[in-house]
Amino acid sequence: MRKQIFGRQLQRDTNERKALFKSLMEELVMHESIQTTEPKAKAIKGQIEKLVTKANKNPDAKRQLQRYFAPEILNKFMTDIAPRFAQRPGGYTRIIKLGNRLRDNAKMVIIEWVVKKEPVAATPKTENKSAEKTETVEATAPVSKEKKETKKVAKKETKKKESKK
Repeated sequence: MRKQIFGRQLQRDTNERKALFKSLMEELVMHESIQTTEPKAKAIKGQIEKLVTKANKNPDAKRQLQRYFAPEILNKFMTDIAPRFAQRPGGYTRIIKLGNRLRDNAKMVIIEWVVKKEPVAATPKTENKSAEKTETVEATAPVSKEKKETKKVAKKETKKKESKK
């Protein structure tokens, strides 16, 4: 009989469950949207919303939130995520149902922030970088055996000429 047991157990012991929730919350902060099962998403929704409220009400809450996030994730949470919701009284996340997973028929959902990050406009510098990346990929394309052999022969000839000088 379940008596005085609060929250979702998800068939895990306490430490395993805390680690699961912590990793899910960290992934939500880093990727801003994660796909998981419905019970897991519902379990972390309340916790993550309480943390956002705590960060908005108290600007010095960084110390209190250290136990929930790694340092680099905490920094992103305090500088990027929490300020988005400064004027919002609650309801920071949404759960979108996807349907059932094929192999075990588990209900799958996407949990994401209600307010999305504003996209940065593309600058000409970033376009040039992407063009350079494609050029390097094309240059590293596989070369046929004949071309490799001709390159080896050419290298040997240049070495012989240098040694004669």
